[in-house]
Amino acid sequence: MATPRPLPTTSLQLPDPLPLDSGQVLDGVTMAYETYGTLASDRRNAILVPHALTGDQHLASEHPITGKPGWWVRMVGPGKPIDTDRFFVICANVIGSCMGSSGPAALDSDGRPWAMRFPVITIRDMVRAQVALLDVLGIERLHAVVGGSMGGMQTLSLAANFPDRADRVLAIATTARHSAQNIAFHEVGRQAIMADPNWQAGDYYGTGAAPDKGLSVARMAAHITYLSEAGLTGKFGRRFQDRPDGTAGGRSFGFDADFQVESYLRHQGLAFTDRFDANSYLYITRAMDYFDLAEEHGGRLADAFAGTRARFCVVSFDTDWLYPTSESRSLVQALNAAAAPVSFVELSAPYGHDSFLLDVPALDRVVKGFLE
Repeated sequence: MATPRPLPTTSLQLPDPLPLDSGQVLDGVTMAYETYGTLASDRRNAILVPHALTGDQHLASEHPITGKPGWWVRMVGPGKPIDTDRFFVICANVIGSCMGSSGPAALDSDGRPWAMRFPVITIRDMVRAQVALLDVLGIERLHAVVGGSMGGMQTLSLAANFPDRADRVLAIATTARHSAQNIAFHEVGRQAIMADPNWQAGDYYGTGAAPDKGLSVARMAAHITYLSEAGLTGKFGRRFQDRPDGTAGGRSFGFDADFQVESYLRHQGLAFTDRFDANSYLYITRAMDYFDLAEEHGGRLADAFAGTRARFCVVSFDTDWLYPTSESRSLVQALNAAAAPVSFVELSAPYGHDSFLLDVPALDRVVKGFLE
């Protein structure tokens, strides 16, 4: 299939101040985004695709830093499940991130990076900013909002807090609230970053020394949660890493990367530091930890979707232990209690949480069928 031809990344400043859940107001918010396809004359063919924690607006285009294909290029494009010959697809970098939207690495009005002066944000704040972007683009109602993982949190938040903005809501490998276990994993990552001497209380911009070691460890810990035990065993097992001289690997009786899985995680961690900002990692993981749709709506999840007019589709994977199927079932039960039309499917895939990003043909069929 052909690769979609996106418009170049566009940045615009939201015309109005953005109110935040913390009670603060963020002025001059910049939103960086990409679009694919053509907006119909009635403006009713738009699909919003929010990204996950470490994603960005480069949904189906080459990443400008890594040179790799977009994070969902297998799903978005001409003739693909999210068909850009039919739909106008929008993907915006969330506020708090580091690829052009307002975040801790961006400049404040005094010309200095925000760093830790940037206000703490929530998933609902991210969605408010994206809805404000849609307003600027003149899109009152979406054909669909589609997201996986943290992107799925945003789809649910949009449906709950802006119920008139989307006809269809597709939430993949996600949850209506972050569990204690997931908060714990995030805290390990945050502490790794803040324990790095180069973090400098967040004021490392322009110093030539960023907390790359801490960010790398944070990424390694998180990456384990994205995979399944069966997937790790199948890919690496207990196989040793070949030595630099080309000889067969084995026990070094030291602390180099003896095992292939160790080498893989170290590579993932180091590569991540080339494209992501450590402070953004702190802010976005905190936003995910705060996410609890039931708490936002009086303690009852069904009340979050009272009066919704959207159709829902919820997808989970049998090997995803980060957001297991039980989380999706709880969400579906709440949607049923709210009398919302919802379909649910658990798909079988060996990849764990990352299954929504990888080659799972059954997911392609679900996405295509639901959007049509």
